[in-house]
Amino acid sequence: MLADTEFRCGFVAVIGRPNVGKSTLINALLGQKISIVTPKPQTTRHRILAVHSEPDSQIIFIDTPGLHRGSGKAMNRMMNRTAANALAEADVVLFVSEAGRWTREDQDVLQRLQSCNTPAIALLNKIDKVQPRERLLQALSDSSARHDFAEIMPISARKGDNLDRLLALLPEYLPLSPPLFPHDMLTDRSEIFRAAEVIREKLTLSLSQELPYGLTVQIEQYLRESKGIAINAIVWVERDSQKGIVVGKGGSLLKKIGRAARLELKAQLGQPVHLELWVKVKDNWADSEKELQSLGYDAH
Repeated sequence: MLADTEFRCGFVAVIGRPNVGKSTLINALLGQKISIVTPKPQTTRHRILAVHSEPDSQIIFIDTPGLHRGSGKAMNRMMNRTAANALAEADVVLFVSEAGRWTREDQDVLQRLQSCNTPAIALLNKIDKVQPRERLLQALSDSSARHDFAEIMPISARKGDNLDRLLALLPEYLPLSPPLFPHDMLTDRSEIFRAAEVIREKLTLSLSQELPYGLTVQIEQYLRESKGIAINAIVWVERDSQKGIVVGKGGSLLKKIGRAARLELKAQLGQPVHLELWVKVKDNWADSEKELQSLGYDAH
């Protein structure tokens, strides 16, 4: 490793509207699944650090909830605060938007970005979907006109296009600093947190419409045993009527969700997993600051 006087290390905030591909991008950059991903907006609810270490640099990505319109419930306000706080601590910002598509929510995020002095790189994601290619040139031109970005780069998080170039570029924007995390550390989040997130991902993928926004997962027990890992988890919903939907007829849906989560956790952890799920009601938990804190949500 280089001497600390030559080593670069810092924080890279990844911001953008909901469902623009921020978590997919971070997973692709790290080459591993750090954050859960679903097609539904606002899947990411927490600030998650993802650490990419090289011999001469350490890039600490901050995955954030998508900045979205309207205060909504306490959880929505908390998610917006979490994303805004990431801007304040970043050395450089990756502003992710969709190539060839600009929305009012994109404009809202840009306005937040313009209120801080942090260097920003515009990433035009999903270029694999842009046809004809002339539309990409127009998107690059439009992006250049919107803000004085340090760089503008077309990428595809899903296909991996231009990600090596991005990783090579980022250390230039980081301060001279020794590494903040061990070289082999990938995230600041625990196995318990990641287990809860995997379960919530499978719930979100299996449930339609608005229900995923009214549920959260809490790990009650996480035990390493000789035969593997035993996990007991509670799926909290906001109303009695939601409980039956999550459980499904004769418990069928909950069994399907549990099996999908168990198989992914087994693959991630490299050992057998015994998973038990219960569904319980906590009235309007998503609109209570106190309940949010008790369930592990915060705005840091």
